[in-house]
Amino acid sequence: MLCLKTDKELEEAKSLRSSYLNGTLPPGTTTEQLLAAKQIYESSFHPDTGQKQNVFGRMCFQVPGGMAITGAMLSFYKTVPAVVFWQWINQSFNALVNYTNRNANSPLSQTQMGTAYGSATIAACVTSIKFKQYLTNNASPFFQRYVPFAAVAAANCVNIPLMRQTELLKGVDVYDADKNRVGCSKLAAAKGISQVIVSRIVMCAPGMVLLPVIMEKLENKSTWFKRNTWIHAPFQTLAVGCFLIGMVPTACALFPQFSSIKLSTLEKYENTAYCDIVSNCKNPPAIVYSNKGL
Repeated sequence: MLCLKTDKELEEAKSLRSSYLNGTLPPGTTTEQLLAAKQIYESSFHPDTGQKQNVFGRMCFQVPGGMAITGAMLSFYKTVPAVVFWQWINQSFNALVNYTNRNANSPLSQTQMGTAYGSATIAACVTSIKFKQYLTNNASPFFQRYVPFAAVAAANCVNIPLMRQTELLKGVDVYDADKNRVGCSKLAAAKGISQVIVSRIVMCAPGMVLLPVIMEKLENKSTWFKRNTWIHAPFQTLAVGCFLIGMVPTACALFPQFSSIKLSTLEKYENTAYCDIVSNCKNPPAIVYSNKGL
């Protein structure tokens, strides 16, 4: 697993990648070694700064980290304290992931990070509690299994924009096709963040939407499974892991890492950014790109 690579392996991959970019590859280097180094580097180093990321915030840690937390949320949803506790754990994990995979050219203060973390946690808890109360009074117990998914989706819509609010307020750097910086755009930031929100919800949706149905079927058809409740949590955790193995790369690939936006769109909706780009370029590009983050 990429998240288990040692510091030595990471540095070796970074060094081999740098050698390739500088045209100084060691003799005998194979294409397979280059591709492996590229994969390891992109999984562990930030695309903007080149700095090594916190291992628990890396996207390659989404499968082990996400499966454990999501499995717990799906298993322990019947009491308010359990819902609140696991939503807090999940938002703590999400805040770390969002910060680690932000656009690093837009720094975030500790106050802003605290506000984002607190707001997302409150949003997740309030959504889960209110939704649970509504379903308790108006629907069958089966539908209460969807309380965690509703809370996660709502929190993503709060956590990610707030954790990356500097990008929305000040804009992100935009580049031409040759990776030359040509300006800054708030609209590009909004587009990239919106894509990340959709990706995160899609990432967790299959496991959190289909597992309640699977659990309901198993409990209704198997007396042994229904009676042995101790197996429910590990079963759901492993099942979530199986879903995430496929959904993490799928969700990350939904949109390109570098989000594109037409210069004509900026002219229409963000004229200041458009004028800035035109003044910076002799031949303004028709399309500009920005790192959307993960």
